[in-house]
Amino acid sequence: MNTAELLVQCLENEGVQYIFGLPGEENLHVLEALKHSSIKFITTRHEQGAAFMADVYGRLTGKAGVCLSTLGPGATNLMTGVADANLDGAPLVAITGQVGTDRMHIESHQYLDLVAMFAPVTKWNKQIVRPSITPEVVRKAFKRSQSEKPGAVHIDLPENIAAMPVEGNPLLKDNSEKTYASFASIRAAAAAICQAVNPLILVGNGAIRAHASDAVTQFATLLNIPVANTFMGKGVIPYTHQLALWSVGLQQRDFITCAFDNTDLVIAIGYDLIEFSPKKWNRNGEIPIVHIGVNPAEIDSSYIPNAEVVGDISDSLYEILKLADRQGKPDPFAISLKSEIRADYEQYAHDDGFPIKPQKLIYDLRQVMGPNDIVISDVGAHKMWMARHYHCHSPNTCIISNGFAAMGIAIPGALAAKLIHPKRKVVAVTGDGGFMMNSQELETALRVGTPFVTIIFNDGGYGLIEWKQENQFGKGNSSFVHFSNPDFVKLAESMGLKGYRVESALDLIPTLKEALAQDVPAVIDCPVDYRENHRFSQRAGELSCAL
Repeated sequence: MNTAELLVQCLENEGVQYIFGLPGEENLHVLEALKHSSIKFITTRHEQGAAFMADVYGRLTGKAGVCLSTLGPGATNLMTGVADANLDGAPLVAITGQVGTDRMHIESHQYLDLVAMFAPVTKWNKQIVRPSITPEVVRKAFKRSQSEKPGAVHIDLPENIAAMPVEGNPLLKDNSEKTYASFASIRAAAAAICQAVNPLILVGNGAIRAHASDAVTQFATLLNIPVANTFMGKGVIPYTHQLALWSVGLQQRDFITCAFDNTDLVIAIGYDLIEFSPKKWNRNGEIPIVHIGVNPAEIDSSYIPNAEVVGDISDSLYEILKLADRQGKPDPFAISLKSEIRADYEQYAHDDGFPIKPQKLIYDLRQVMGPNDIVISDVGAHKMWMARHYHCHSPNTCIISNGFAAMGIAIPGALAAKLIHPKRKVVAVTGDGGFMMNSQELETALRVGTPFVTIIFNDGGYGLIEWKQENQFGKGNSSFVHFSNPDFVKLAESMGLKGYRVESALDLIPTLKEALAQDVPAVIDCPVDYRENHRFSQRAGELSCAL
């Protein structure tokens, strides 16, 4: 066999089901090997879409998603999705074709030093320089990618190496054991929790990756401690739980900000600083912190834990419960906040304004989606509203990129979600700006048979940037953010999809139900009233924490 065939055997050994990517001249041997493999190759319309698919596959499964490109422009197109996976903590393996080693020393057509280029956006990367090292490179790539904190890795395969004959076998996968926190750290955390009068739990995506949802819920319930989640920690505790304060992470003040103002201890569980900077909720570093995670706390002047519990999250929480005899009730201030938060959410249930307010659009979406159905949010003004108003029963049912926060992730991400969970409803929520960045992957979705719905928040511009400009320079002071759009219904129909346009607030739920019942992907064009952005900013500026 040749090196490409051994590479594919190694990928099979790692349990790879899908590879997302594009064919190219320098990866021909890999593609040929895949023809005889159990792995399904999904041909995408752009390498960025392929990387986003692998990104979301990794985030939903915990197993590295794999994407493939050729050299040069194919590889550079992968970069955004690879960087997104790396900062979002999603395991991903990117494989690039490359020129032969015999022409790397001279100026050569389409040649870039891809190992150097991918180094800043990956946990580890390596070029296969000898056929015999392929099993070691692949095994190390998957181990590094899937180890906490997960992220992206990159393998570069020169075309002459790919064609060389080789003997070898995939390496056995080692079984990594859990690590457990020290008793001293458990005792310190329990003591801090018992002494606190108004403790608050801040839970992040690390708790989802650690499958610690049940442990977090039990921990909060037994100790009577309210819970706020980051954008990427949605669903760790069900949003219907009496102690759930829903999502925190907006750049502006919100109701939940008051809970942080009032707390005397933050218990950060699986919290990644990249999701929501501690300088936003602990600017002066005065709030005591208990850090509970698989890895030690990151260094930050506003995040210096009084106790640091490093090990398996569920085990740590159960061990703390054995020592923490806290008898206090939940902070009444935080519980009163929950009433304010819920009232703000519910007030849009019967709003009939048109264009539709983003709060109403998201409220209706939540009514149609089941507890285990999945939404993938793109990046833009709608992401802020999705983070604030789309609430989850369970983890990984609302995917928001908030590490790298890359526009264009929703449609390719929804394709990956539907591949993994074909019986669940899947909705891509995107703005008109993000939609046009990767709308071509709707053809891929049709071709591979992944019927999901795309809802476009249509405002004819880059709404989030306009919102920030007006916050910075005053209402009406925006620039360079407006554009025109194609007819999204006709565009969808021209691709063999179903296209819908919402004409009134009453249209949304029946349209969404009909779209979800289709056996092909569907697109819903929904005009949105982003005047709510300014109104929210105004209310946030007037917010008083004296309830």
